[in-house]
Amino acid sequence: MSKPPKEIDGAKVVEWAWSGERPFGVLRYESGETASEIFGLAICQYDESDIIYRFSCDSVWEAEQDSGYGSVAEAKENLPEQYRDVKAKWQNYE
Repeated sequence: MSKPPKEIDGAKVVEWAWSGERPFGVLRYESGETASEIFGLAICQYDESDIIYRFSCDSVWEAEQDSGYGSVAEAKENLPEQYRDVKAKWQNYE
């Protein structure tokens, strides 16, 4: 298992999930070629912000995509179909 850093793109990691050997899914270019494999999902929050972000990260926790939500639960519930190849097992960041 690969634990993320305390912050991703300046936002504090609240919860995270790691896919293991297989990625959660992939991001594709318009041509259909794989742009990035997503191995890490991180629920994050910037200081002084009420918005919760879900970062989709590559194998070294570099953010490849993000989306903003009103709550942690909403960020988890709205996981795109493309990231459901492996079930996310969420963990609190400690």
